[in-house]
Amino acid sequence: MAGVKLAVVGDVMLDRFVGGSVERISPEAPIPVLKVAREVSMLGGAGNVARNATALGARVSLIAAVGDDEAGKTVLQLIGAEAGLSGNLVVLSERPTTVKTRYVAQGQQLLRADREDASSFDGDAERRLLQLVEAEVREADVVAVSDYAKGVVSRAVAAQAVASARALGKPVVVDTKTLDPSAFRGASFMTPNARELAALSGAAAGSNAEVEAAAEKLMRAAELVGVVVTRSERGMTVVERGSAVHLAAEAREVFDVSGAGDTVLAVFALALGAGASARDAAALANTAAGIAVSKSGTAVVRPEELLRALRTSEFARTQAKVLSLDQVLGQIARWRDAGLSVGFTNGCFDLLHPGHVSLLAKARAECDRLVVGLNTDASVRKLKGEDRPVNPEMARAIVLAALESVDAIVAFGEDTPIKLIEAIKPDVLVKGADYTADKVVGADVVKANGGRLVLVDLVPGQSTTGTITRMTR
Repeated sequence: MAGVKLAVVGDVMLDRFVGGSVERISPEAPIPVLKVAREVSMLGGAGNVARNATALGARVSLIAAVGDDEAGKTVLQLIGAEAGLSGNLVVLSERPTTVKTRYVAQGQQLLRADREDASSFDGDAERRLLQLVEAEVREADVVAVSDYAKGVVSRAVAAQAVASARALGKPVVVDTKTLDPSAFRGASFMTPNARELAALSGAAAGSNAEVEAAAEKLMRAAELVGVVVTRSERGMTVVERGSAVHLAAEAREVFDVSGAGDTVLAVFALALGAGASARDAAALANTAAGIAVSKSGTAVVRPEELLRALRTSEFARTQAKVLSLDQVLGQIARWRDAGLSVGFTNGCFDLLHPGHVSLLAKARAECDRLVVGLNTDASVRKLKGEDRPVNPEMARAIVLAALESVDAIVAFGEDTPIKLIEAIKPDVLVKGADYTADKVVGADVVKANGGRLVLVDLVPGQSTTGTITRMTR
């Protein structure tokens, strides 16, 4: 995403955070007394979208408006201090800059005070905005519209942003508090939360099925390519024509949700601009939002934080492939409900070598999902001797799970995997061609259930025993 040119059109605001401690109740009224210790000002709204994008290395043009007041001057100073961010702002003499002031004690907001004028802009201000939008979209790779319904994104400005982007074949992503989706007809994506989706579509948006139906209704109304729905602790849903993907929430302690939607808009738009699919862009945005809510204020996400979180998530997904028998049976049922075939193979997989990798890849090629039966440590000792396994069961399972060809791993302690095979009833049973069909445990069970046996060629000269022998000479 570094180097992507992003045009952000929308309502910039000044986010002020007044922090301190509460130690007593006021004698004047039943309210807490905040002992102020610090005050911080940050770019908010469309400004926070821009900040998140520049933090990831993007070059950003911010098209917005501020008042000719002290808050507006602070916004201009903050924009000037942000590397990679250029401000293309209309300054209005008779309109205040939008300011949100949050009073915070012990990490909890006590009160938010807003100073704003959300009325429509006059003709001259709108004309200046339209000129800026047309010019800046021409230079951008992708466009993000951050509409907080504070007046900048009129129907004309929305139409200009969408039309300019579409004419140049550039994606335009919209996050709007406006209740009329037709204002953004022809945009690429919208990124509402579940409550906003319900309001925009006029349909319930609680369950997965309801969210999918509401998103499809919104797509039809606004002629969108897709909708990305943020659903708080339920994660995120990506709906495109004919498909829907539900992404689990990134498990983090929520400290402050201020600006999380801005982070989603920035990261999703940038990833699209860098050539990512909608699903991958949403996955990145989902991870970034999990980082943002763990920070105080309208915080940005840095590249190293996102990379670290992605590595952690990948490890968690790897561990999630290691299942109990009950869990794997439940997963198999879901796969089969989706019309997917299930394959099975087994082994000790003590020291993973090219022969193992080849076997598993060939096994996966024979089915839609591959389950691997893994001998427990006790089972390996019984089969291979007291000095085996070299690697303990969980280590072997994690290494296997890191392979793209492996979809699930389940351990068994018996001499053979026959009980697993009887329970799983695989559609395909895969073993190496060093076996003959009559010697493969469970082949008769699989065939009786309508499945098939596949014997695959092995990579010559590869064995764990041989590797250990060479290591100990």
